[in-house]
Amino acid sequence: MVELQIIRLFCVNKDEYSRYYKYVDTTYMKNNYPLLHKLFQMVFSFYDKYDKDNITPNELFTMYQANYITDESEQKEIKELIDTIFDSEENTAIRDLLQSHKRRALAGNLAKVALDVEEGKVEAEKLQELFSDFELQAVNEQEINGCTDDLSDLLHQQFDEVGLRWRLNFLNKSLGSLRQGDFGFIFARPETGKTTFLASEVSNMIKYTDKEIHWFHNEEGARKVQTRVYQAVLGVTTQQLKKHEERCKQKYYEETYKDGQKRIFIHDVNESSHIKVIEGILKQKNPGLIILDQIDKIKGFKADRNDLELKVLYQWARELCKKYAPVIAVSQASGEAEGVPFLTMDMVDSSKTAKQGEADWILGIGKDKDNTSRIRYLNITKNKLLGDSDSLPALRHGSARVLIKPEVAQYEDIV
Repeated sequence: MVELQIIRLFCVNKDEYSRYYKYVDTTYMKNNYPLLHKLFQMVFSFYDKYDKDNITPNELFTMYQANYITDESEQKEIKELIDTIFDSEENTAIRDLLQSHKRRALAGNLAKVALDVEEGKVEAEKLQELFSDFELQAVNEQEINGCTDDLSDLLHQQFDEVGLRWRLNFLNKSLGSLRQGDFGFIFARPETGKTTFLASEVSNMIKYTDKEIHWFHNEEGARKVQTRVYQAVLGVTTQQLKKHEERCKQKYYEETYKDGQKRIFIHDVNESSHIKVIEGILKQKNPGLIILDQIDKIKGFKADRNDLELKVLYQWARELCKKYAPVIAVSQASGEAEGVPFLTMDMVDSSKTAKQGEADWILGIGKDKDNTSRIRYLNITKNKLLGDSDSLPALRHGSARVLIKPEVAQYEDIV
């Protein structure tokens, strides 16, 4: 039965679930196989609640028991049904079936929206958005052949090749380089120094790539942020920039341009900015690093609950890092983090699991209640990165006190 195979595939592989779950029409299942439909809903609930890559038979059974009150006969029937699902052999054709169904679903939506655009019911941008989604279904060579299994190549790419190194040595020792496929975020309370942190690190990471850094910013104006980047790259104050304008401009170009081409781009976006605007820019550029600041304000996904909408947004950011370059996102810390030095993962605003589950690394930046203090507290609350040859296992989830120097837009290790 196709429905059994779909549930089995989604349970053993979260990536396949994420890729296809939105396009599975459960109406027939609900009307004809109600117990299967309930199990299918439990798969949704499980992945929404837990940061795991698969679901075991016992976990699926426990999830069902917790959500549905059943008598002994139904529990026995559910247990046997779950055993049947997991004992069945994998049907390799099920992925092709889901991919075909996904394309048909997208094509159907495209046709419907095209008629609505013609009749003036919706804006043309909606059609363009759906068409972009449809185009993304093209399978590339890497998806066909899969990842290399050459150990020498794997070790070289993950350890020998230096990625984007941090200005703060603590982060090099704990997280290590950022490479394509790496997605993480920083979180902190307002006026902690998030923009200064980004400017400080961007000014160092530009040295480790020939590509461009694209910083999508929707808090302060882009001109203010660009000035902070000037300060961070050169290590100078605003007064020094004004006093030595031409010399600073020339030095900045020497440090950040390559072959006369600009390589640090600050994009001034606002709360109405759509994911398609960002994707459109990245398609035309050559990104080596992507910064999404603040990521929670980016529009483009709708869900029944805010946490689910954020989950899909962070999944989208993860896809960007796979396709283009490492992604650093910025989020807020909740009110309970006010005045707390070392922030914990549960202090991420508007999420206890959804955001955190999608990230490879998470860094909390805390500060004292005394707003005049220059001490900042870094805490690695999640770290799935492999690191570099000089990374220290003891610091994988470490913490450190560092110094913020806002006058030159830099952070500094405290030795």
